[in-house]
Amino acid sequence: MTALFDQLRTAPRNVLSRIPLPGLTGDDDEVRRPLPVSGMLAAAWTLGAGLAVLTTLTLVGWIAAPRGALGAGLPGVFRTASQLWLAAHHAGFAIPGGSVGLLPLGLTILPAFLLYRAGMWMARDADLRLRLPARLPKNTPREVSNARRRAQLVLVAQAGISLAAPYALLAGLIALITRNEITQPFLGDVLISHLVLAFIAGSVAVARTIGPWRSMLRLLPERLRSVVVGTSAALTIMLVAGAVLVAGATVANFGQVRELSDILAPGFVGGLLLLLVQALYLFNAVVWAMAYIAGPGFAVGTGTLVAPTGVQLGTVPSLPILGALPDAGPTPAWVMAVVAVPFVAGAVAGVLVVRISPSSSYEGAPLWGLACGVVTGAASGLLAALSGGSLGGARLSTVGPAAWEVMLSVTLEVGVAAGIAAGLANWWLLFRGHGTAATLAAAKVGTATAPVRKAGVKLARAAGSVAGKAGLAEPEELRRLPGHWLDAAEGDTQPIPVIRDDWEDEHASAAAESPAPRRPDPPRPPRRDIVDETDDKGGHVIYVDPYAWDRD
Repeated sequence: MTALFDQLRTAPRNVLSRIPLPGLTGDDDEVRRPLPVSGMLAAAWTLGAGLAVLTTLTLVGWIAAPRGALGAGLPGVFRTASQLWLAAHHAGFAIPGGSVGLLPLGLTILPAFLLYRAGMWMARDADLRLRLPARLPKNTPREVSNARRRAQLVLVAQAGISLAAPYALLAGLIALITRNEITQPFLGDVLISHLVLAFIAGSVAVARTIGPWRSMLRLLPERLRSVVVGTSAALTIMLVAGAVLVAGATVANFGQVRELSDILAPGFVGGLLLLLVQALYLFNAVVWAMAYIAGPGFAVGTGTLVAPTGVQLGTVPSLPILGALPDAGPTPAWVMAVVAVPFVAGAVAGVLVVRISPSSSYEGAPLWGLACGVVTGAASGLLAALSGGSLGGARLSTVGPAAWEVMLSVTLEVGVAAGIAAGLANWWLLFRGHGTAATLAAAKVGTATAPVRKAGVKLARAAGSVAGKAGLAEPEELRRLPGHWLDAAEGDTQPIPVIRDDWEDEHASAAAESPAPRRPDPPRPPRRDIVDETDDKGGHVIYVDPYAWDRD
């Protein structure tokens, strides 16, 4: 398939190279394919490769399973593989008596990886590096950097849309073809899930082709970059803690897991497929463990709850991984210690926020730490919503954590800890730190007030122009010169005011009305520093001290 795709990739260029185009004069010049065309080819290649992989796995399961389990013949196998591909993007299905929304998050790795590789191929095929702006505004280096960053973000967004739009349309076509009387994919879920996943994977791939991984975060503004890094750190800490909790629970209850596996007795091929299914649902279990650590816990059916405060269970599905669930009843007191993990994650996130972008005020850093907690809570709620769902109707209509409860709990826990940690870290950098960190924090004071100063200058100029047009402004010739008169250039001096004939000296009239005897001034001693300027004795010019009056 790779060789066939390479032939399809080079064929349009071979055809275009034979067409005389303006601006191309040599045989070595290579015609760039338009970005939408490259995106369409990449989307088609991703769908083809993904369906090929899932069709192979489904065919193995069809051979090992009883006849009729996956449909009648090879058309049923292909329909099942296509529906698995839609489920890999977390698109739900409607079944008789309910719906299926509890889909394995681990299956999303396959289309995400293929879309990432397709995005990198699209960027190379369309030569997106050459599409960066060559002419930037000739302003300060900071403004040039901002202009380049905006151009790169626009290019990344265009590439993501070029890949996501045809990918979602092709997925919608597959959803319409694979509908039957038993399983009916939700068309809205199919379009939205494929569009979002393709846009994210394609944008990350294109950003990766522009520069290394470190430069990808530099495309974001500094303040937004600090929030993204803090959120990623907090989520990583909670997910790692959830993975450790899942591993510990599996080891502690390995007997029950093995007992459930023996009850199913799937055989060799079926056992491998069962192990693969459980591995795909492993990330769902990690997210459920994160919800357990946050406090709300999760449900395994209607009327059930698994939380640090207690466990209430009924009859659970016979999936071996569910044998790691704790026994029903109250939990030990030491289990409540896991609730401290979100606060630790929030403290780490707050320190990272301040280290990347210190604040110039006391109240600024805690607010940004709280903003990091809000974003972390929203991301945790989204993961909780994606990890849960329904498995039909009746009792299994609610499986997984409640998204809004996880979002609220994580927002409060991480946000409060991040705000306190950010405030303390910012205070330490500003008033107790030394070296580069303190210098950077002090420099933020001028950087933070620069937009306000620029806005004030623009408002003052606008007000002056409006007042000048209305006749309310002072004429230009009557304005006072700033600074000392010696600082003014020759072209900036004002004309000497003309004394009118009817002008009266009020001081002279007051002195005439009340004359007072005045003593004659005593004779002053001769000044030795003032020399007659006509005296050029000695062969050098002698100047008069122009500031002599200032020392009288």
